Amino acid sequence: MKTMTKVIAGAFTAVAIFIGTNVKAQTTPANSLRFGVGVEGLLPVGNLHDGSNVGLGGTARLQYGVNKNVALTLTSGYYNFFGKTVSESVTTPTGTATTSFKGRSLGIVPVKAGIKAFVADGFYFSGEAGAGFEVHEPIAGEDKSTKLILAPGLGYATKSWDIGARYENFSGGNSGSYGTVGLRIAYGFGL
Repeated sequence: MKTMTKVIAGAFTAVAIFIGTNVKAQTTPANSLRFGVGVEGLLPVGNLHDGSNVGLGGTARLQYGVNKNVALTLTSGYYNFFGKTVSESVTTPTGTATTSFKGRSLGIVPVKAGIKAFVADGFYFSGEAGAGFEVHEPIAGEDKSTKLILAPGLGYATKSWDIGARYENFSGGNSGSYGTVGLRIAYGFGL
């Protein structure tokens, strides 16, 4: 499953680069820097969904226009996946009792490099790769771990706004692999 996700992410990025370099519409100025600040809505999937129903994040992105259809990106920030309350029924000699506990939140600091390939006026495909650093208080016998991040996505950008959706896969480390579906809304400006 992990290998298949990596293959799909790589293929998605290659297609985005190929299509983006063959488009004639001007969508991003060449040799220009942009900076954007965004808010992230995150929906945990896979193993991460066992401990969290929702996440929220904030990111900053630096973007460099290689040519009018391709831009390189560098993104970092903070994601917080809120721990959910888990309830379970326990049978006792006197009947059934319900116990519940609140799971801990998981924080991640992502550092990703990526590419945006503009395929039409404002529309783009993207691919990012990097590392995610877990930030939490470890439980006895558990270490914080670093994850490999692979994230294919798509979006729409104007001169000031950038709205993008992506699947982000976190793999490796001590606490297993997991993923999230993210929606980023950002405000950006030229430098």
